[in-house]
Amino acid sequence: MKRCTGTHLRVLLAGVTLAMGPAPLVQASCGAVSCFVVIGSQQQVPQKGLLTVNGIFNYTPSEAPPGEGGSIPFANQGNKQLILANLNVNQIRTLVRTYTLDMNYGLTDRLGLQVTIPYKFVHADAQLGLGTSAPYADRGIGDIRVTMKYNVLPTLRSMVVFGLGVDIPTGDYRQTGSTGQLAESTLQIGRGNVGVVPSLYQSYEIIPHRLNQFALANYRHTYRNPDGYQFGDELNLSLGFNIVPFESTPWLVLTQQVNYRWVQQDSMEAALYAFDPVLSRTILLDGNIIDRKVPTTGSTYLAYSPGILLNLWGYASAYFIAQIPVARDFNGNLEQQLSFVGGITKTFNVPTPF
Repeated sequence: MKRCTGTHLRVLLAGVTLAMGPAPLVQASCGAVSCFVVIGSQQQVPQKGLLTVNGIFNYTPSEAPPGEGGSIPFANQGNKQLILANLNVNQIRTLVRTYTLDMNYGLTDRLGLQVTIPYKFVHADAQLGLGTSAPYADRGIGDIRVTMKYNVLPTLRSMVVFGLGVDIPTGDYRQTGSTGQLAESTLQIGRGNVGVVPSLYQSYEIIPHRLNQFALANYRHTYRNPDGYQFGDELNLSLGFNIVPFESTPWLVLTQQVNYRWVQQDSMEAALYAFDPVLSRTILLDGNIIDRKVPTTGSTYLAYSPGILLNLWGYASAYFIAQIPVARDFNGNLEQQLSFVGGITKTFNVPTPF
């Protein structure tokens, strides 16, 4: 195998959301979450004229907590109804597979432009209004994120990169389920409105060409969509290191990181109902369509994420990272399970037009 040069090695090291009437058939509030790890080639600013392309695959399953279930509400944003319920949800599950094209371009040696295009596959066994589960599936381009980044502390051994991203609502948020009604917002491909995502990335080579430390913090705020649904703010914090374990194998890098995510409760403009599974009817509790918190949304999640990075004969680099839950509180909703991220990074020389 071709020996990794100092430049290739630095790239590898850095690469590392009381009236009674007929019951509507609506999906239960079983949100889809995403696996999140630090891939340094996404966060750094490439040198002027360099285009870094990442092809990333995320596999993120979610299931009901073992031995628990029930009390997950129906969030029907189409009819502006929030319906409290107490149904067995142990058979509800969600699987999100995301293929992401991430392009990172150096406008100058300190200023970069990043465009992230996700393509999502969502599969779920969704709880319906009559207490039965039914399959649900959707796929398509999600919300595209455009980020401007500035390296405020460029040195040979360290960098501090500030980023400001904007989520463009390109993803579909009007997909219907098998009942013909809108699937709940958390199962949609897109969020339906603009989001703002500031971020801060830091890395430092503790031992040049052998040991690299990194940290990442970002925060997402998404505005209320036309259906009156607003996804809760999200905070992600990550800390880790990359190490070349053997001097004789500079093409092999091990990555270890700890990831923490806090998500605020969602809210929606809706009237409040209660669902009676015996009568299969809803009972109106409050007919005022006002902003209400969606119960069982919001979560905290702590994960340990080990992985490997490989230099593919100096042509590109590949990585595979597992995200293992350590502590999690999904507020009675579906919990993110063992997840995986894999991908390939390739750099191209594309002269700037300036």
